[in-house]
Order: sequence, then C-alpha cells, then structure tokens
Amino acid sequence: MLATLAWTALVMGLVGGPHCLAMCAAPCGALTAGSASPPQPLVPGAQAIQWLPQSRGAVASRTVAFHVGRLLGYSAVGGLAAFAMEQLAWVTQQSAALRPVWTLLHAAVLAWGLLLLVQARQPAWVDEAGRAIWRKVKPAVNAPGGIWMAGAAWSLMPCGLLYSALMVAALSGGALEGALTMAIFGAGSAAWLVAGPWAWRLLRARINLLRDSWGTRLAGLLLVCMGAWALWMDVMHQQQAFWCR
Repeated sequence: MLATLAWTALVMGLVGGPHCLAMCAAPCGALTAGSASPPQPLVPGAQAIQWLPQSRGAVASRTVAFHVGRLLGYSAVGGLAAFAMEQLAWVTQQSAALRPVWTLLHAAVLAWGLLLLVQARQPAWVDEAGRAIWRKVKPAVNAPGGIWMAGAAWSLMPCGLLYSALMVAALSGGALEGALTMAIFGAGSAAWLVAGPWAWRLLRARINLLRDSWGTRLAGLLLVCMGAWALWMDVMHQQQAFWCR
C-alpha cells in the first residue's frame, strides 16, 4: 500500500507542477536569487516574477540549499503527520467508543477534498496563517543558513496541493513511510520550481488559469478518492482502515 500512496504523492507533485509554478515560483526565484523580499504569490493580472541577476554559482548553491531544506521540511511534517495518525489509530483500536473518531477523520479528509474540488481554492484562514508564518521567517532569510531554513519552513506555507499530499502521507502507516511519501511529493514539484524561469515563459499566457482551477481541483479530486476509499473500508469491513495493517 505504501507504493500506491507514494505513486499518488509523485503524481500530485508532477501533475500539479503548473499550480506550484503559479503559486511558488516567484518567491522561490527571489529567494534563490538572493532577495530578502520575495514577491507575493501571483494574483490575476499581476506580474510577480522578476528574476534578479546573480552569478550562476551563487544561484545554484542557494537553489540546492533551498530545495534540500524544502525536502527535509516536507519529510519532517510528513513523518509527524503519519506518526500522529498511527497513534490515533492505535488508541481507537483499544477503545470501541473512540472508533467513530477515526471514521470522522476520514470524513474530514473527504470534506476537505470536496471543498478544493468545488471551489478551486483553499479557505481564507489558511492563506492568512501562511502569511503570518512568512512574516516570521522572512527576516532570517539572509542570515547564515537562512536559505536552508526558508526551504524547511516552506512545508508550512498555505497550499491546498501541499496539504492534500500531507493528508496522503498521514495515511501511510508510519513516520518513516510518511516522511518518504512527502519527500517524493517534494521531489516531483521541485522539477517545476527549479525550471521556473523557462516554465514561466512557456506558460505565461495560461498561468492564471493554472493557478485558479485545475491544480487545486486535482488535489481535491485525489483527496476525495482517498477519503472515500478510507470510509468504504471503515463501513464495509467494520475495522480501522489503516491500509491493510
């Protein structure tokens, strides 16, 4: 089952890449180019991406540091989410009174997926939480190791696709499996972020469409499938749907 979840995470990272490009390529490009004040994510009608002139060696080293930090951050939150889910599964197995909590959690995953699928955007409070986190992180970007820390903190940025992958990782069955699942998702999306300038030129005419519609809807669709599958296992098999454990 881990292989299925890993493939799901990889597909989310690769196919959702244009969404990552629209939302994250601008601030990622500014960070790796050495700017302390990265542009805000794209909004309709805004020209946000500006690639700053820096030496290739400096940009390459900052890019590597940023994405290493990003993968480590994704792995850490994936491992924590899977560990917490594993403990919750164990607790609900020990007490029949708590088993509905497990089913309600799967229902919440399904509901979140439906929200993303129908509205093609995440709730406003998620965006505000991400902006609050960024305000805390931004002053440290140019400090020694700051670019690495910024990459690690990227796992806390508001993104429906990222949170959907995190929910998939939470159902992977263990901390190591969750960390691996999120690392695979991060590797898939990294290809788009590293190739941001080229991809921006190629997709400029359609970038707002990608941002507003199918990237977020894809995340929602995958979550709906995962949540529905988990609920089916809960109801039909009358046991905790911990992916055949």
